Amino acid sequence: MTTALDNEANSSMGKQNEISEQSHLLNARFLIQNEGSCKLQPYDTPPSTFHPEMAQIQPQITNGANGGTSNQESADQGGFKLKFCTVCASNNNRSMESHLRLAAANYPVISFGTGSLVRLPGASITQPNVYQFNKTSYDSMYKELEAKDPRLYRANGILNMLGRNRDVKWGPERWQDWRIGVPRLEHSSDQGSQGIEGGVVDVVITCEERCWDAVIDDLLSRGSPLNRPVHVINVDIKDNHEEALVGGKGILDLADSLNKVAAEERALNPHAFDSGMGAGRSSFDERVPEIIGEWQERWPNLPAVWTLAWL
Repeated sequence: MTTALDNEANSSMGKQNEISEQSHLLNARFLIQNEGSCKLQPYDTPPSTFHPEMAQIQPQITNGANGGTSNQESADQGGFKLKFCTVCASNNNRSMESHLRLAAANYPVISFGTGSLVRLPGASITQPNVYQFNKTSYDSMYKELEAKDPRLYRANGILNMLGRNRDVKWGPERWQDWRIGVPRLEHSSDQGSQGIEGGVVDVVITCEERCWDAVIDDLLSRGSPLNRPVHVINVDIKDNHEEALVGGKGILDLADSLNKVAAEERALNPHAFDSGMGAGRSSFDERVPEIIGEWQERWPNLPAVWTLAWL
């Protein structure tokens, strides 16, 4: 594996006559190749001019493998937990399957969609069911579609999906409307809400490349108000129920791998790590490319993209 890792410096704000400290923004391009070697080349640029470069991990198919093995034994060992966010287009299928799996493994997790509207399949491809983000509950969607055509929406899996979703949280939320750093007290009944009440996350996992692009663009437009690094990873999952199940397992395995290494690095300096600042987490940030590369070998049919951005 050949890896090029770009370090981007983040200048922290300071008072007059104080020397600014730098923290590193990492951006990597992965190429899974046959050599099995890893090479890192750092450079520094200010975060205000950072344009994240796609870090495409090419799937490596070995022995016809269709998937990988999960690290679920490490999912619930107590102690430190990274905070996760899962994202798809409508916050209904892929992001919610992953949300449920992470919450069941006791990870703090929230989920969003990046679309302008929530769109679910209808009677035909030209007649989708359209709903508003943040205003329509999963329960109301379920009841409406059940009244429309229960046979159709049970056969295509929509009612089963909505039934699962309404047990996880109230309704679909839009990423662009998320107020980062604002306490989410009204979501205390959501699965996975414990530990994420402060409204910040450590890792964002999107399920489609256009969602990854939307998240990165939105973070850049916000201007990093918290000056807090966040890993943004895309795990490409086809938008159907079967692929969402497989993708959810892969995302849980990735979360376990990330959390294991984060716990190791945090043990060296818990106070600095828990501050969430770049300097306190640089040792973990530098290991993320290797973690994703190893995970990609276990899940070759879930191509991944990664960058480090800022909240």
